[in-house]
Amino acid sequence: MTACGAVGVNTRVEDGYLPRPITEDAELIRNFWVYTWIAALLVGALVLALSFWCWAMYRKKKGDETLPEQLQYNIPLEILYTIVPILALAALFFWNNKVAATAMGTETEPDNVVNVVGKQWSWDFNYTSENVHEAGTQAQLTGRPAAEQQLPELWIPVNERTEFQLTARDVNHSFWVPEFLKKLDMIPGRVNTFQVTPTEEGEFIGKCAELCGSYHAQMLFRLKVVSREEFDAHMKDLEKRGQTGTLGNDVNREPIAPADRDELTTTGSNE
Repeated sequence: MTACGAVGVNTRVEDGYLPRPITEDAELIRNFWVYTWIAALLVGALVLALSFWCWAMYRKKKGDETLPEQLQYNIPLEILYTIVPILALAALFFWNNKVAATAMGTETEPDNVVNVVGKQWSWDFNYTSENVHEAGTQAQLTGRPAAEQQLPELWIPVNERTEFQLTARDVNHSFWVPEFLKKLDMIPGRVNTFQVTPTEEGEFIGKCAELCGSYHAQMLFRLKVVSREEFDAHMKDLEKRGQTGTLGNDVNREPIAPADRDELTTTGSNE
């Protein structure tokens, strides 16, 4: 199993062979991908059709000793094939920018905040809104289904907006759940954020998507999207285990810069 591929992820033709989206903004990304491909295929088909038409109409006929009529300058046609691509690219740029702004926007107040910390080669999860945490250890993957039970678990409630505040303890990592249809780098000394609103419950595999060392392929975690009741019960269970407060940044190789540190929610931090 590699952490750079969407191994074991369900894909469908109607999703453009992307992983099936499970969040509100993932639907926008999926639609952008599918309709862009449809437009590209239509343009390609038109270009091929016109090319074959020109070949059929203006090819040299058998027995002809003269070249076909040579045409030069067709101002309306040249204007057409200059303006149309410009308009098409402008529309694509506008749509892409709108989807990206929606998918990566963090202006909306989240219902939950989780500080996800990448480290060689596992994950720590600080549930800063609930003032509890969970520390992951590197999984020893043997290829057997039971081995996945060792993976650290990230819990989030369904139909609620969760903000992920991404940091790294050592080298660059990347937080990726294929069904989100987006990922974001985790850079030492920096705080990167994005938000999701999952629309269905289930269990999904998350992974690091940035080559980060020898055991990069084993840097996996399980995402559990559950009801609010199950989420609250799990938070109380972590509290009963004594996993209160948040794991500090004192073990980071690179201190978080003050400007970025202000973005990081530190409610209940034990630093």
